Amino acid sequence: MNFHEVRFPANLSFGSVGGPERRTDVVTLANGYEERNTPWAHARRRYDAGVSMRSLDDIEVLIAFFEARRGQMYSFRWKDWSDFKSCKMSAAPAYTDQEIAVGDEATTAFQLMKTYRSGEFTYVRPISKPVKGSVRVGIEGEEQQEGVHYEVDETTGFVAFAHPINMGMRITAGFEFDVPVRFDTDRIMTNVASFRAGDVPSVPVVEVRV
Repeated sequence: MNFHEVRFPANLSFGSVGGPERRTDVVTLANGYEERNTPWAHARRRYDAGVSMRSLDDIEVLIAFFEARRGQMYSFRWKDWSDFKSCKMSAAPAYTDQEIAVGDEATTAFQLMKTYRSGEFTYVRPISKPVKGSVRVGIEGEEQQEGVHYEVDETTGFVAFAHPINMGMRITAGFEFDVPVRFDTDRIMTNVASFRAGDVPSVPVVEVRV
């Protein structure tokens, strides 16, 4: 797979603009009512790192990172500063943050998930790129020990237990995570004079499915 397990420099993504994008097909009927449908089960996030470039040193780091990824060729990790935890942004991840599965006495590996709630409605987002060392896991309110009770695959977001979990037992997790992205351009246009005057390059990146 064309994915590099390396994160875009977090100090350069801080201050970037972007967020989730949905695709909705809207058909207006003759009577004025609408029919709406979406081909996407999950949102796709887009960002622009250019607005966070603050110095020519930042541009140098950006170009090196861009060249090492061969432009759009290789995907990479991106820290979304507005949404990178299983909990509130002001808190630290805890093993009770998110319910990711319920034991069935057979399955041993479970995908990390983050649930977004608004009123009675929810959206469950699979998390495929957890940050190494940040994942904490619990079963029925009791924290488990990594390396003893479970292992985490940071490249896929799966938690693998040493033994199947008993029927009906709630499995919870807390974590930090990155977004898998690629550059959405094959060129970086810079101008030293205009940059010093306050202009910055556009550096679009887009989420990829992994």
